[in-house]
Amino acid sequence: MKFAENTPIPGAGSAGKTTFNPGDLRMDYKEIIYVVDGHVATITFNRPERMNALTKVLERELHDAMQTADRDENVRAIILTGNGRAFCAGMDMDELEVLPPGDISAREWMRPYDMNSRADYQARYSYFPAVSKPVIAAVNGAAAGLGMIFALYSDFRIASTKAVFATAFVMRGLIAEHGISWILPRVVGHAHATDLLLTSRKVRADEALLMNLVHRVVEPENLMAEAQTLAKTLSEEVSPRSVRVMKRQLWDAPFQTLGEAITVANAEMFDSIKSEDFTEGVAHFLEKRKPNFTGR
Repeated sequence: MKFAENTPIPGAGSAGKTTFNPGDLRMDYKEIIYVVDGHVATITFNRPERMNALTKVLERELHDAMQTADRDENVRAIILTGNGRAFCAGMDMDELEVLPPGDISAREWMRPYDMNSRADYQARYSYFPAVSKPVIAAVNGAAAGLGMIFALYSDFRIASTKAVFATAFVMRGLIAEHGISWILPRVVGHAHATDLLLTSRKVRADEALLMNLVHRVVEPENLMAEAQTLAKTLSEEVSPRSVRVMKRQLWDAPFQTLGEAITVANAEMFDSIKSEDFTEGVAHFLEKRKPNFTGR
């Protein structure tokens, strides 16, 4: 896939002013677009004619792009969005129709075990929390099934007023897949989770905000600008090291007692005080200037 100089990011709305150079494209993906602009990586589902429905190709490319962004020391925040009128409408029905029962445990999806990451976050779709950079889901339209799962595993969810959420599984004779029965109640509470899972009704952005499914709602033309502003804050105005550590603390906390969380925090505090970002955090405050954090 080739792009001309200063091509707007697909799905960027008013943020079309954000541009990239061909050299910023990390590899020739077929079903996503991967762009790095400054310290921010933007991953765009790019099957607009199919409402960005998931295929095996898209699934592999998304995982690769997430790992690429995580390994890139220059990247400090990740935005995930969709091209066209949908975020991700779930699994592509053409693939779902011929999906073999053994696909869920097929060897091709079994990734190497990472001893540095919690096992809970190394499953087929639950790997977002193991990515050390904050992930911002900019939900531009329909987020159904796996699309909703991707949004839930993100650290922030900003929705367009045109966004619509649905679990979809009971409509297909399926069950609460890929840990959604664990994460959805933690995001919206048990009552809302029961409603959304057992009825599969569509939830529009305003209701999603009321049930804390999303952090904020903006007009479609402002969606990417809002996501990029948040990403810039996370990558330039606060310590990337602190963000990295606190993201891990937040995602580990559901498995810990209060005492265990405090013990971890005490150890992390000792390390943070020895870090470059702590030195810079004190210095820029005393010198009344903008911070220049290194993430170390």
